[in-house]
Amino acid sequence: MLSRPSTPARNEDREQLMRLTQALTSAADTFPGRTASIDGTITRTWIERHERVTRLAGALRDLGTAAGDRVAILAHNGDRYTELLFATWWAGGTVVPLNTRWSAAELAHTLEDCSARILFVDAPFLPMLGELRARVRSIETIVCLGGKASADARLFTEDLIAGGQPCADAMRSGEDLAGLFYTGGTTGFPKGVMLPHRALWYNALAIAKEMGLDSRTVWLHAAPMFHLADFAANTSIALVGGRHVYIPAFDPEAALQAIEAHAVNSTILVPTMLGRILDHPAFDAARTRSMRRLLYGASPMPEGLLRQALREMPHVRFFQGYGQTEMAPGITILPPEDHVLEGPSSVRLRSAGVPTIGCEVKIIDEQGRKVARGTIGEITARSPGVMLGYWNQPEQTKTSLRDGWVHTGDCGFQDEDGFIYVVDRLKDMIVSGGENVFSAEVESALSTHPDVGAVAVIGIPCKTWGEAVHAIIVPKPGASIDDASIIEHCRKRIAGYKCPRSISVSTEPFPLSSAGKVLKRELRAAFWEGGSCCVQ
Repeated sequence: MLSRPSTPARNEDREQLMRLTQALTSAADTFPGRTASIDGTITRTWIERHERVTRLAGALRDLGTAAGDRVAILAHNGDRYTELLFATWWAGGTVVPLNTRWSAAELAHTLEDCSARILFVDAPFLPMLGELRARVRSIETIVCLGGKASADARLFTEDLIAGGQPCADAMRSGEDLAGLFYTGGTTGFPKGVMLPHRALWYNALAIAKEMGLDSRTVWLHAAPMFHLADFAANTSIALVGGRHVYIPAFDPEAALQAIEAHAVNSTILVPTMLGRILDHPAFDAARTRSMRRLLYGASPMPEGLLRQALREMPHVRFFQGYGQTEMAPGITILPPEDHVLEGPSSVRLRSAGVPTIGCEVKIIDEQGRKVARGTIGEITARSPGVMLGYWNQPEQTKTSLRDGWVHTGDCGFQDEDGFIYVVDRLKDMIVSGGENVFSAEVESALSTHPDVGAVAVIGIPCKTWGEAVHAIIVPKPGASIDDASIIEHCRKRIAGYKCPRSISVSTEPFPLSSAGKVLKRELRAAFWEGGSCCVQ
């Protein structure tokens, strides 16, 4: 049963304006013959996309999809992914994008938790179907999204579209549930964030406004489409009548080739992706000459990497976005004019920007009171993008969503000019000798050292101080790490008690979540398991 907070009486006429399918209808009406998408060798116009979506929606109705029914998607990036999102909304259903990096156990938990009746699966994931069928009772129909139908997935998307009859738009909108986005999973099974049409519609509009997207926008889907960092672009591009370009999954060379071949001018990348592009042997700024806008976010951007990107791609306007799935996801944005390398304003490079249009941010203490400017507390936010709550998790909803404000679990402060500085996740803060040390600040300082390729800072057991600051460093190719040099470099930038007391070198990339965030829980485990102290 869907568990969500009560909502006020609805105004149906007003809510029709917050309907995700309206973006598709408008694009097809305004730009029928203009290219909507490029996926490998397949190019489709907006009127073709509209026709395919309405036919697929008709097929979904024939398969029994009713208002609010969950349609799950396990797939890599592609034009069929976008079509399925709109077709599900057109049919009246709710989309459940699944993390392509999850284990069969995590996928099964999610599918069973949301009682998904239909599952669309990309060809690479067909081998998992046997286990999923055995674990999940709710699934009635499995469709192969890409590739060909098989014994496990007897239906194929293209066959459904070819045989489907266009149906009328279900006109789901406003507070109607549009998507379940499962988040977490590093400390337990994921929980489903309930996002209504209102929240996703607002964020698509906000992104278009903040980034200046228009009908000339050519957007590259390189980040995973199941993640809200890129997901919102599906509706934003339809809103403005722009163009989608897809690569199945992120690869630096594939991204560079797509940018060159299709004159891509806009995209979103998480910092690890941007770093891999800049460090790629075949990187040449000339290959990105069509790029005009690059939004980065989902995890903290090391200052050294950002400075490198600004130097090497001066023709690109950089935007930083900070948000959470519970906010669908936008909270703040740092616009290009505040990406300044020198002078008094350069300090803003360390900020997450100002609240995005229509969003309020409040920094609070442990008692829930608003703190003074410059004082560190928990970041809370509210906007039209706020979630309805967590699926069947009323107690967790009460903890995270209070009086319309989402409690992010991030610590930060707001300066006198309104800029928000995210200093750490509350759970990643290090308490050493009674002093709070924020790992993101230490990582930013270390990232500017010329020998540091990647760095993660964690707290490890210490008999004297309780916790000690420890840095794990992946050197740049050909570089070697000198502990004394690294620590001295750090002391010139931050207070001595924040500097690492110990350093270890890793030759392997850090474990990452699907959003590109370093899984610090896994890094800490080696030091804390067994309770042995590592530093005197």
